[in-house]
Amino acid sequence: MTAPTTGVTGTVTTAPPARWSLWRAWPRSIAALWRSSLRFRTILVTIGLTALAVIVACVWMALAIQNDLFASRKDQVLLDAEQARAAAQRTLDAAVQSEAVRMENVMTLAFTALRDQSSARIMSAYRIGPPVPNAPQDRSTAEEVMPDLLTTSMRALVRANPDQQIWQPVELPAGGAGGAPGIMVGQQLSIPGVASYELYLAYDLANAPETLTFVQRTLWVVGIGLVLLISGIAWFVLRSVTTPISEAAETSAKLAAGRLDVRLEVRGEDELATLGRSFNAMADSIESQIKELADLSLVQQRFVSDVSHELRTPMTTIRLAADMINDQREEFDPATARAAELLNAQVQRFETLLTDLLEISRYDAGSVQLELEPTSLAHLAEDVIGSMHQLAEQHGSDVRLVAPGGYSPVDMDPRRVRRIVRNLLGNAIEHGEGRPIVVTVDSNQQAVAIGVRDYGMGMKPEDVEHVFDRFWRADPSRKRTIGGTGLGLSIAMGDAKLHGGELAVWSGLGRGTNFVLTLPRQAAPLGGAWPIPVDPGDDAALDDLGLTAPIDFPGDEGRPEAGAGTDAAARGGSA
Repeated sequence: MTAPTTGVTGTVTTAPPARWSLWRAWPRSIAALWRSSLRFRTILVTIGLTALAVIVACVWMALAIQNDLFASRKDQVLLDAEQARAAAQRTLDAAVQSEAVRMENVMTLAFTALRDQSSARIMSAYRIGPPVPNAPQDRSTAEEVMPDLLTTSMRALVRANPDQQIWQPVELPAGGAGGAPGIMVGQQLSIPGVASYELYLAYDLANAPETLTFVQRTLWVVGIGLVLLISGIAWFVLRSVTTPISEAAETSAKLAAGRLDVRLEVRGEDELATLGRSFNAMADSIESQIKELADLSLVQQRFVSDVSHELRTPMTTIRLAADMINDQREEFDPATARAAELLNAQVQRFETLLTDLLEISRYDAGSVQLELEPTSLAHLAEDVIGSMHQLAEQHGSDVRLVAPGGYSPVDMDPRRVRRIVRNLLGNAIEHGEGRPIVVTVDSNQQAVAIGVRDYGMGMKPEDVEHVFDRFWRADPSRKRTIGGTGLGLSIAMGDAKLHGGELAVWSGLGRGTNFVLTLPRQAAPLGGAWPIPVDPGDDAALDDLGLTAPIDFPGDEGRPEAGAGTDAAARGGSA
């Protein structure tokens, strides 16, 4: 189970950054960069929108140029065809006035005029109507392809409209496998007094696609260059704006980490310079206030330490006197004897409070030192359970031990760890409402852990967040039957942190509470799965677990025998 989140002050492990050399990690790396970098996000959005705008503009311009190019080429072709037809018609009109010229020669002269005046690739003339004596024969420069180029509808329109030009796009035969784009223009040509002819001129537009391709290629090159240019400008502008913001973010992070002397470098008189001056002023104010609070806290710590230390000598004298009076209470009257008992109990509680206050002052001053020695956490738990056996019987609680691991010695301060376990077990006994209590000890390769689980009333989620606060109580109206000072869990958390470990808690109303102390085997931060989960989940009733057994205590010793009462199969687990 990974480190819990509810009521836990734990080490947060983050995944290592993905390597850009692994292409499969690129999507995750880009997504992380998108979330963390304002500059990258802005540049990417700018490039995307610019590219979209350029693509739309280029496509629109390409289509407009294509349409305009075709329209202008069509108008040029129609004008050329009209001029060629007029020249041929003038030739026919002049030739038929001379009786010496034969009709076939007249058509030959007309085609000569068409070739001289027109740039058409194919020319064809077909007589309209039934055969007429002396009328020239049909002529074509490419008779074999004309049936494929001319459509019936176009020929009908040409015949029906002698004074108009009829045109349609066609695919002219080319030397390769495909064809070349072209325009077929149809109009009428007449020989006065003889016959009328359908005149068709086919123009090759092969140079138009080449021109359009050149224009489109130019547009795309310019568009790509424009995107790159705008991207460079955006990067330069954003760099000039985001660099001070990045510096402010880094400086604020250093300030939050406790480096109160860091400041922003202020350049110029613009808005960013104003922001920098305001930030520096805020940092100066925070530094001065924190120093004042630190001095006040130091004075408070020294006061608590001095008072606690100075009170120990008179407290020792009072304790001796209270013990002597309490030992002789049987000689007093009932009221005085009860007063002697109360005096002795409160003196003991006051002495415990002084000891805890002195310990807290040492933590605040950072003067606590560990006395490490190899210790078995499972055996330590057995000792603590044995020492608190009588207290558990007084509250009607059955303390049970599950120890599948934790027998191998681990370097720890046994006095402090024993104090943690006593505090957790004492809280479980006091708030367990006489129900069974399960103490679990387990380990893995990285850590050893002990969990104390009771099945009492539990706590609310908002109470769990304050359970390690000093002098905090979930229900102030409830009496402390054991006589705690309200500092036990706070000191326990300090002891756990001092070992580099974690003390976590889970609790649910009506389901009880589970404290888990996890200590590392080596002097390294905790990571990975914990030996004992903090959240027990939907565990079954204790009597149905079948994994625990009460510890047997010899009547004359009051201490458990090593391993007595633990489940045999669990005891044989890994250390």
